[in-house]
Amino acid sequence: MKYILFILFSLGFIAKAQVVNKAETKPQSKKEDTLVIDSGKKDSLKIFKPTINDYQYQTQFSEKKVFDTVMTFDKTYIFSQQNNKDNFGKVQPANIGAGFNPLVFEINPEENLSLLPSNKSYMIIGANDVKYYDVKTPTASFIYHNAMRNGAALKSTYTQNIGKRFNFALEYMGLRSQGLYRNSLSANNNTLFSGHYVSKSGNYELFAHYLHQNVNNQESGGITEDNLFQSGDSNYSNRQNAQVNLASSSSQFSYRRYYLSHQFTPFNSGKFPFSIRHIISHQGNKYYYNQTALEPYWYNDPAELVDGFPLTTKKYSENFSNTVSLIFNNEKFKLDAGVRYQMIKLGIRDVVALNGVPFPGELKENRIGAVGNLQVKLWDKIQLNSFLEFSNGSQFKSYLKTTNNLKFEPIKDYFVNAKVNFQSAYPSFNYLLNTSVYNNFNYYLEDAKNQSVMEVGGSINLKWFKTELFANYFRIDNYTYFDSNGSPKQSNNSVNISQIGGDATFSFNKFHLNTRVHFQNTLTNKELLPLPGFIGRANFFYQTQAFKKAAEIQAGVKVYYFSKFASREYFPVLNEYILPRADSFSIGGQPIADVYINMKVKKMFFFIEGQQIGTVISNNKAYAFPHYPVYDFRLNIGIVWYLFN
Repeated sequence: MKYILFILFSLGFIAKAQVVNKAETKPQSKKEDTLVIDSGKKDSLKIFKPTINDYQYQTQFSEKKVFDTVMTFDKTYIFSQQNNKDNFGKVQPANIGAGFNPLVFEINPEENLSLLPSNKSYMIIGANDVKYYDVKTPTASFIYHNAMRNGAALKSTYTQNIGKRFNFALEYMGLRSQGLYRNSLSANNNTLFSGHYVSKSGNYELFAHYLHQNVNNQESGGITEDNLFQSGDSNYSNRQNAQVNLASSSSQFSYRRYYLSHQFTPFNSGKFPFSIRHIISHQGNKYYYNQTALEPYWYNDPAELVDGFPLTTKKYSENFSNTVSLIFNNEKFKLDAGVRYQMIKLGIRDVVALNGVPFPGELKENRIGAVGNLQVKLWDKIQLNSFLEFSNGSQFKSYLKTTNNLKFEPIKDYFVNAKVNFQSAYPSFNYLLNTSVYNNFNYYLEDAKNQSVMEVGGSINLKWFKTELFANYFRIDNYTYFDSNGSPKQSNNSVNISQIGGDATFSFNKFHLNTRVHFQNTLTNKELLPLPGFIGRANFFYQTQAFKKAAEIQAGVKVYYFSKFASREYFPVLNEYILPRADSFSIGGQPIADVYINMKVKKMFFFIEGQQIGTVISNNKAYAFPHYPVYDFRLNIGIVWYLFN
């Protein structure tokens, strides 16, 4: 990591000599790009002064956005987290980079037709999440988080335009955190190269990236003596003294993707607004469960072991995709439709037999499908976005996904968002096939049914108190889950979930209160998907300028709470969540309070938190999963630094 940082700093200082003035970070009242501060009348040399609007980014299918350097309250939720996301609806165990317990039902499209263990998914960057930049001068950013015990997390980005039409970016993230308990080290990293090119005429545009990610974790299996933890036994004051279930286990997940998308407009776009787009990508996923010795925690008798089977297991998936689309695009209406060809594989390195019948070593197929997208904008008041994808194959059956989002503004500054989404897909590949030295964890889910998810809901944004109200309803047919033994199952009856809640911010002078509440209920088959009935968060803070307006300060307290419920357990062998076992217990009902002070100085942000402040005066009894406690009091530091050279 230190060598990459040295290279980025070197490039930044070299490029600094090419410009005269730095970018201003305050948003302009009028969105202008580079300002001319000397027209060159005296010496024929024009001098430019960049503004913040000269520094933009986008994902491939979104509008460009300006770098956000404003001190808003929501950043305390984002940059205090090592994955740089607002993790409302999740709870983290006692190490960063170790995943989360999801408290709210959500659909992760990255799990469709691929091998992606649920607890490895929180660091993954999807193809539609990759950022492409457009900057006037070389630009770098650094995001730092301290770790739990030893280590740190650092995300570094360097981007530069070459000429006016080509940009490249290099991003590296490295995370290493020992964790508070034994055998819980996290060691994650990713490297991302991206490029964006637009021809001089604007008739040709290209997006490309390469992504290499690793999410590696030691697996402790949780603590063995929960009664000592809950009672605050003095022997547990040093968490490294706590006994854990696993001594020599770890898991690795690697994720590679090559991606190229280019679009050509053969005719005058004003007269004939037609384009041709071609997207080609290859993605490879690998999952390993490693052991240096047999773990007694997983078996009771030698008869439960597979003779001669290796201690380390491996499975993988590959997805090669090739898509050609025809696009019609004008100011009010955009439609693109195309055909997609895919080659998909799911495989295991070591084959076992069940009742004398060997598992397949590899499942693969070629698939043909269609994709389409519709965007409509009317009177600057109504926006419709609809997406449809369908494909069919012999091995993994049909795949259908459609998302439909309608946004309109019935009254000025009051917005209504409505959505109707549907997905029918083969279960995530981690449910289909697994081999292990432990007989109980060998399975092959043959002839699985498609899991279908219908989502209906929406939100209303009100001007009063910056309020958002939302409601969602899910119906899941053939719900696929892991039972308490770690075996995949599919329900015969549907699982229905309702969600309702809201977010609002109340202000008085320089004092502010932001609250978010989320009520949910699993209406049917509640035992298959246990979730808390209530999740809430409150953030009371004071914000002001300081040091003669050279800095801006936020100071406050945050409280996070979810109601008590019989949570699923974390299962390290698969990195998935299983139904509660016999020794399980309910978690929740314990507020998690943080005090913080944040500061912005020019283009640098500091986020300093005293997390779990309540454990200073009382025992920590909060859990992320059964047997996996939440972290104790710690000083959490996040630093965000933008360098516009």
